Amino acid sequence: MAVKKVTVTLPEELVEALGSAAREDGVPLSRLVARAAESELRRRAGRRLVADWQREHGAFTVEELAAAKAEMAAADARAFDVSGPAAA
Repeated sequence: MAVKKVTVTLPEELVEALGSAAREDGVPLSRLVARAAESELRRRAGRRLVADWQREHGAFTVEELAAAKAEMAAADARAFDVSGPAAA
């Protein structure tokens, strides 16, 4: 993948926190920032897909939202190996 060097301005405290996180993960700061940017773009694409679906089919019901929330909590519990109601 081609890369391009860019300059961004961030609050000093954020840069320090990002640097600490990158060191903790053993990755370059640029890789940590790139992953965060990619994650944001995926979230935006997901929100667009949901909005498109709702325009075509109508808004999600309270029950559908509750079911989705429960499924996401269960998936998080499995992925992060946490215990609690969602892990059951």
